Amino acid sequence: MGGNSPCASCKLLRRRCTKDCIFSPFFPSDDPQKFAIVHKVFGASNVSKMLQELPIHQRADAVSSLVYEANARMRDPVYGCVGAISYLQNQVSQLQMQLAVAQAEILCIQMQQDQPLTHENHQQQNMISPHIDNSLLNPIPQLMNFASTSNVGQDPLKRESLWT
Repeated sequence: MGGNSPCASCKLLRRRCTKDCIFSPFFPSDDPQKFAIVHKVFGASNVSKMLQELPIHQRADAVSSLVYEANARMRDPVYGCVGAISYLQNQVSQLQMQLAVAQAEILCIQMQQDQPLTHENHQQQNMISPHIDNSLLNPIPQLMNFASTSNVGQDPLKRESLWT
């Protein structure tokens, strides 16, 4: 920066901020917490090395990712971003299950409306195959029960590993 006010990193590290400071474009002096958290998790030297290895046009995205990961590590020191990703993947799975159940329910309702069974047809159906379980004819209650007993409310990190 080289001007009146050093960047947040130089201020925290008590250094003189030069005009070619690698941190100054990404860690302005008016947001010192941004660098402080990245420094605490990754260290200034490591962040400097990472930024120097990247092309200039990718550095802003890298800093954004580092800030996000540092914040996630502060909230969850063990899993960081992976914990948040796992939680969101679990939510997507649950919502997909709910969508499948709703689509199956809609399909059953449409089928019932397209071909309503009269009392006569129902009796004929029972005479042809009296051993058919009524739950096989309408699977929605079973699907609803399955959805309610699936891993809803489970800790996403106690699920099957993401890498297996």
